[in-house]
Amino acid sequence: MLKVEHLTKMFGGLAAVNDVSVEFETGKINAIIGPNGAGKSTFFNLISGLHQPTSGHILLDGVDVTNMPCDKVARLGVGRTFQTTNLFEQASVLDNLIVGHRLRTESGLWDVLINSKRLQREEKAARDKAMEALDFVGLTHVAGQFIADITQEERKRVAFALALTTDPKIVLLDEPAAGVNPEETEGFAALMRKMVDNGLTVCLIEHKMDMIMSLADKIMVLDHGEKIAEGTPEEVRNNPVVIEAYLGGDEDAAA
Repeated sequence: MLKVEHLTKMFGGLAAVNDVSVEFETGKINAIIGPNGAGKSTFFNLISGLHQPTSGHILLDGVDVTNMPCDKVARLGVGRTFQTTNLFEQASVLDNLIVGHRLRTESGLWDVLINSKRLQREEKAARDKAMEALDFVGLTHVAGQFIADITQEERKRVAFALALTTDPKIVLLDEPAAGVNPEETEGFAALMRKMVDNGLTVCLIEHKMDMIMSLADKIMVLDHGEKIAEGTPEEVRNNPVVIEAYLGGDEDAAA
């Protein structure tokens, strides 16, 4: 699904990501862990086209997407959420999601001016896709509510749904369980399993080690921009380099 070869991103003299190579398999849950400032979000920004790498290559299903802008990467099947969920506060949940499927539409100004059949067809498709995504994440009951009026947990589910409206092959989730309670965390874990069960590939950044160790098929560990380990949860948990750099004692591991 996703192959990264010797990926490096320099900001001035600082290597935010340094010579990272990794492969993520189709239909798996892949996790990226590491201390704050390890380069995790920058790694996601490179994959999704938000940042251009200094060197290295990114292959999606064999297609080189290394220097593509983020809209083209998204059209090829990379969906994305962010640490901070930025939505249109005074628009409805449904309207926020309709925007996501516009990525797949072709109508232009002329279609709008004449209210063309193509525009009508694509508007219906975008609305249908938005409702389908809401149903998937369990939020059809808030479709008409303003974003400003829903809970933090619901906002995060809307972010999941927004990524789904782009028709992705792989979804990059940046700290999806941050700021939610243990019960809600388990709900997000179940949602990620549901995504994989429905044919998607998931890659997430997360600090909640209990969830990662029970959820991920494969884990990559970053530290100061470099990959220091990768493997199954069991392999990573018992890796002395990882223990020293990140997991530390029981207190750190539970953070």
